[in-house]
Amino acid sequence: MVHLMTFRKILKSKLHMGCVTDANLDYEGSCTIDEELMELADIHPYESVLISNYNNGERFETYVIPGERGSREICLNGATAHKGRKGDRVFIFSWRYVPEEEVSNYPPRIIILDENNLPKN
Repeated sequence: MVHLMTFRKILKSKLHMGCVTDANLDYEGSCTIDEELMELADIHPYESVLISNYNNGERFETYVIPGERGSREICLNGATAHKGRKGDRVFIFSWRYVPEEEVSNYPPRIIILDENNLPKN
């Protein structure tokens, strides 16, 4: 008999209330995030993320590319530039598949940002 493991997709990490620093339509796509913020939130280059825009209610999926370390940049690129504008506040979610028996013991990493994209916690 084959035993199949059950996995659940749960929140791995979140950048909470990040401030969009730019929206660059003339780019191939993705979201540029300060490399330091990516490390704090355990988000890897080219990882898929869900972004929710607090200001306009838009929700969209894209991937992340690293921005200059210490720049506090969160830039919407390409088509995602239509989903927000400079100054909008966003939530950036990353996910992980966790075995069913580990779900209750898996805390997400949540980084709360101020209006300058500096961590509050």
